[in-house]
Amino acid sequence: MSEQTRAGDALLTLFTGAGYTVIEPPILQPAELFLDLSGEEMRRRMFVTLDANGTELCLRPEYTIPVCRAHLAAATSDAGAAHYCYRGPVFRLRAGETGEFQQAGVESIGREDIAATDAEMLGLAMEGLDHLGIVPQRIALGDVGLLEALLTALDIPAAARARLMRAIVAGNGLTALAEPVQSEDGDSPTIPHAGLLAALEGQDPKAARAFVEDVLSIAGITSVGGRSAGDIARRFLARAGRNGGDIAPEVRAMLRRYLSIAGDPDGAATAMRALAADAGLAMDGALDLFEERNGFLAARGIDLTRLGFRADFARNLDYYTGFIFDIAAGPDPAEKVLVGGGRYDRLARHLDPERPLPAIGCSFWLDRIAACHAAGPEDSRRGETP
Repeated sequence: MSEQTRAGDALLTLFTGAGYTVIEPPILQPAELFLDLSGEEMRRRMFVTLDANGTELCLRPEYTIPVCRAHLAAATSDAGAAHYCYRGPVFRLRAGETGEFQQAGVESIGREDIAATDAEMLGLAMEGLDHLGIVPQRIALGDVGLLEALLTALDIPAAARARLMRAIVAGNGLTALAEPVQSEDGDSPTIPHAGLLAALEGQDPKAARAFVEDVLSIAGITSVGGRSAGDIARRFLARAGRNGGDIAPEVRAMLRRYLSIAGDPDGAATAMRALAADAGLAMDGALDLFEERNGFLAARGIDLTRLGFRADFARNLDYYTGFIFDIAAGPDPAEKVLVGGGRYDRLARHLDPERPLPAIGCSFWLDRIAACHAAGPEDSRRGETP
């Protein structure tokens, strides 16, 4: 039996013992759904094919979307919370790594006690690694909900917000807040395709994409370099998000201060409360949830000083809405993640607007866990403090 199989079996035993039901959604999934939620960048990492009708399908690049689709297809509108676990192959192009690899994980869909469920998910992730004999040295936390609450409170325009979110996901949030480059005559910087971008600003993403597709159709453009009009539209909209309107200097300063916050969750909460008070920002709801989660984590016996919150931690998946986390064996930020998870309340709403559901989950990378074991116990149990 391989190390990956042993690890997967051990995790499934843990998950089912905690009340999670095993699920195995189809490997073939609709490609458009992943592109809508993950952006055109995901296309370069997916294995894509066509069905008999010419519809694009992809080999399952992750489990979260397929599990949520399966839940919505099977559950009635009045069904209560459901808890799923899985173990199987996913398919994604990765530099220096195989494109087919094994993941195990859990998804909790429909629970309304958000802070408690967040804490439970991180606790289960840590318990899973402990079950496998691995003590992580880096547990990174983020909160997309807090960031969105701040952007809303600061009343940042939609285009500028999209540009900033993409920069933060790419790790360039502070760079994106640098002073804008002025044009030669000293006026505001020239933005390519400004007229089209202005027409798109504030539109629903689907409506915006349909608008761009219509413009391409009027121009007689059906494909370029093998990309369809829909692909071109998605790519343009991704670029549009990076070319949003300017952000006022005082707002940039407030964002720089927020994105610089890092440390244990209690200390981060104090810093964010101070920022909101100084700027008179209405963020009490998001901050209350953050502090409530800290309380549940502590109640589960998790030492908050082991956790490292970063205000600039975000992911390039549009469905994440709140608490997110990554866990790695070593302290180096470049170390590959063994477990990653987070809250994705927007996903069910995207799949079925009539049935919005809160949800959270996490995935274990079994090939990386096996490699960690192969390195020896002295490397996988390097200490108690991340």
